Amino acid sequence: MTTLYEAAGGSAVLLALASAFHTRCLADPELNHPFSHADLNPEHVPRLAAYWGEVLGGPDDFSRLGVDQSSMQRLHAGHGDMSDLGRRFVSCFVAALDDAGVPDDPRLRTALEGYIRWAVDDVLVWSDAMPPEGLPMPHWSWEGLVVSG
Repeated sequence: MTTLYEAAGGSAVLLALASAFHTRCLADPELNHPFSHADLNPEHVPRLAAYWGEVLGGPDDFSRLGVDQSSMQRLHAGHGDMSDLGRRFVSCFVAALDDAGVPDDPRLRTALEGYIRWAVDDVLVWSDAMPPEGLPMPHWSWEGLVVSG
């Protein structure tokens, strides 16, 4: 069976998705603030595409950048209740699927939306705390979170 990464269209489509998502977040009146910081790395969009690609069954391009799940979580941690931002984040992601040309396959779209909802909840766990070192890189399949062991 193909991975979600392959079904979505691979690295080119995930880069388009990350770009469309970023553009939608900048257009959102609440998400605009965290996405428009001058210190946001210009490599944010390709790094986000690499992260999503690795999570969805693609190559380990994100990990090879020398970053890991703990460092990604730390970027988003300790900001207090962000549940409204989380809902907006999911909405931008779902809308960006069309913008990026992700195939209009209901099973694929359901799996990707399930992933992003889980990912937002996973980030919100650290709203009032800092994550520890060594968090495992998540992997998401057609059935959901892949748990090792």
